[in-house]
Amino acid sequence: MKRAIIILLVVAVMGMWGCKKKEEPPAERVTPGQPFQHTPVMIPQGSPTVVVPDEVKGAWSAVKLKVTDKEANTTREVTVQIGDEYSIPDTGLKIKIEQFLPDFKMDGLTITSASNEPNNPAARVIIYESGKEVFRGWLYSKFPTIHPFTHERYSITLVEGIKKKS
Repeated sequence: MKRAIIILLVVAVMGMWGCKKKEEPPAERVTPGQPFQHTPVMIPQGSPTVVVPDEVKGAWSAVKLKVTDKEANTTREVTVQIGDEYSIPDTGLKIKIEQFLPDFKMDGLTITSASNEPNNPAARVIIYESGKEVFRGWLYSKFPTIHPFTHERYSITLVEGIKKKS
């Protein structure tokens, strides 16, 4: 009997010891006059500037886009010349291709192309619906889900750039 009581006491003490809440170390407090040890993230102020390198200027003539009708579950590809507007038949949408960069790169407030190779193709577009601007931004061929054109019925993505024929 004594042995059973001792075993129960040992189990109870071990159980309470094992359930003891571990305490977190206290958070560091910054006192007035003490230097703050945080390195700030610098976010550039202003609007980005697009710089098209000389080797890219005039090397690309158009872009190929994929237009998907989510309701009808249909997809079609259209080719639009850089600088032109194109009304997408039977959609009420019109797209203007402002610029194309074959190797999109952003450094601070400068957007440019790292090369003339299609490593990261991107097209700067404006999309209108019934004459009203509904999207202005970049479409990325390899990363179509980054800042995509969102619409309840239609999806427009960049397929590729088309080089000018020599």
